[in-house]
Amino acid sequence: EGKDPKKKSATVCGFPISIFFIVVNEFCERFSYYGMRAVLVLYFKYFLRWDDDFATTIYHTFVALCYLTPIMGAIVADSWLGKFKTIVYLSIVYTVGQVVLAVSAIHDITDTNRDGTPDNMTLHIVLSMLGLALIAVGTGGIKPCVSAFGGDQFQDHQEKQRGTFFSIFYLSINAGSLLSTIITPILRGQECGIYTKQKCYSLAFGVPAGLMVASLIVFIVGSGMYIKTPPQGNIMVKFFTCIGFAIKNRFRHRTNEFPKRTHWMDWAEEKYDKLLIAQVKMVLKVLFLYIPLPMFWALYDQQGSRWTLQATNMDGDFVRSDLPSRHQTINAILILLLVPIVESVIYPLIAKCKINFTPLRRITVGMFFAALAFIAAALVEIQIERTLPKFPSSPEVQVKFINMGNKSLDLTAGTNKVTLEAFTANADYLTFEQHFDLTVGSDFNYSTTLTPGKILLLPSIKKDIEKCPPARFFNGLDSDLNVTIGNLDFGDVSANNMSVYVGPHSTRRFKIKSAAEECVYTQELGFGSSFTLIIPPTFCEQSIRPVLDMEQNSFHMAWQIPQYFLLTLGEVVFSVTGLEFSYSQAPSNMKSVLQAGWLLTVAVGNIVVLIVAEAATLQDQWAEYVLFASLLLVVCVIFAIMAYFYTYIDPAKIEAEFAQIDPKQKEKRRNSRKDSVEQHKEERRSSDSSYDNEEQKQTRI
Repeated sequence: EGKDPKKKSATVCGFPISIFFIVVNEFCERFSYYGMRAVLVLYFKYFLRWDDDFATTIYHTFVALCYLTPIMGAIVADSWLGKFKTIVYLSIVYTVGQVVLAVSAIHDITDTNRDGTPDNMTLHIVLSMLGLALIAVGTGGIKPCVSAFGGDQFQDHQEKQRGTFFSIFYLSINAGSLLSTIITPILRGQECGIYTKQKCYSLAFGVPAGLMVASLIVFIVGSGMYIKTPPQGNIMVKFFTCIGFAIKNRFRHRTNEFPKRTHWMDWAEEKYDKLLIAQVKMVLKVLFLYIPLPMFWALYDQQGSRWTLQATNMDGDFVRSDLPSRHQTINAILILLLVPIVESVIYPLIAKCKINFTPLRRITVGMFFAALAFIAAALVEIQIERTLPKFPSSPEVQVKFINMGNKSLDLTAGTNKVTLEAFTANADYLTFEQHFDLTVGSDFNYSTTLTPGKILLLPSIKKDIEKCPPARFFNGLDSDLNVTIGNLDFGDVSANNMSVYVGPHSTRRFKIKSAAEECVYTQELGFGSSFTLIIPPTFCEQSIRPVLDMEQNSFHMAWQIPQYFLLTLGEVVFSVTGLEFSYSQAPSNMKSVLQAGWLLTVAVGNIVVLIVAEAATLQDQWAEYVLFASLLLVVCVIFAIMAYFYTYIDPAKIEAEFAQIDPKQKEKRRNSRKDSVEQHKEERRSSDSSYDNEEQKQTRI
């Protein structure tokens, strides 16, 4: 770490060779992280047997921790180890975490009775949490260091190449993300095991662990080519103590008797060097600009929550249990397409038009595109709601009648009259108050109060379509029926009872078996649709009658592409520029600190989602999208105003100016400042003393 930071490294096409090792390292690390995360919730739910709420809570806690630990990594890198050693040591921690997580997913290690289910689930949970904790420390710790370490490889005259590097760096992140979110779910879908074959989570976690090992090896191989900037001491402690002393000293001298200073941080000059104070000022200027930025991430990260849920109410094959992160795949594909277009076409065209498209203006435009994306999402949501079934409001209920007899029936339910042929049901659900009278033919009258247990369609079915796949069986026979789909046996349906919904969407073949006969039935199941299949007494001779409970989704998922395009375009303009801006405006010894501050805005953005969603309590999802878009537009205007008054600086020049000042002259200035303050204090004491003496004289008189 003690090598000369100004040494010249070999270059290819104007770029230092060392950055190619850094880019490959980042690609492998991102593949490892996003690949593991793509199947993590499924692992919680299906392997550890956690319910949806608890699995979601642990998942988001892990993600939040990954974006909070960069502060720790920045402190270690800038204060003690330097960026290179910090990346190496924490990558080892990261790799161990991935290996531990992969081991925790091997069901055979505790499956003593060889039934395919772990017998000691506590051990698997402990190993999983240990692995995730190590991963969070590792990935978060190296996050602010890698991009800053890459920026260190460029000389002052390579400003253009440094900007291109950050674009390539961001491209490698999304290339790793794209491949991992495609490959890892496929690996998870394989079956593996020593005694019994189960979904192969160990392979899905093991491959990312292998990529993390490759990432570490590639980074170490390039060691001799790196420019390694030595750490500048415990800079984070100095940063906060310097700010604390300035505030404390300013408060002590808050009266008008003491002369004002240009900046409130100048009140730290009695104790701290002017160079450090100037560096703190530079960081505070940028951190102040960061205040509005979490709102962008609040919208961006809803791709994985609100937008995925929106897709479940649309027509298509966008969300499947084996591909839970397909939305990340679309985002990564768009980034791979848009980054080179924006860098090589859009920005040069804007420059030719003589428009000064500064980094802060780019960030503002990125936020504007994200707001437009949520407006597009709101328009899509409005169209979706028009296609959804209208559920009754309490105390109303919806009813569908099924005729299990071998002759037609005439029904009178309230004001509704329905004729049902044998083994059929009414096409549309009828809406009633909870209590209503039912007349069947001319000789049967029935009065009932319906409860949720008696209703064939509940409002939750549409929302939980992944939990309640789209077909169920009503057995009107006197004996039990067995229902099988492929190799999956859903068990027996007892006499005069209804099965649960079974089978994912697509064309499915159902094997139905009673004590006397066995038949295969084929049914086309559209995405979002649900059926009740009526089985007549002689189901092999008579046709099984499908009753449509809910029509399939009709608004296609392709309509989500515009909102993904707008959000991804905003991300390219916003995030790539933010990384470059943070590096260019940071002093030499605080670059990782500022990178950590940038990543911290992501964690804060996720907290903003929870706060706004809980506080708003809006009934319509499209209204919530509009709310978020409106908030971001307001923040966008505020940020544009802040950016207008921001003055771009060259940290190297400012540091050079202070470095040229003679140390004796610095000490003389500091002592002069102290003497000035002490003189004011002495004059105040003298004045107070004179006043007290005069007051005592007046009192005696």
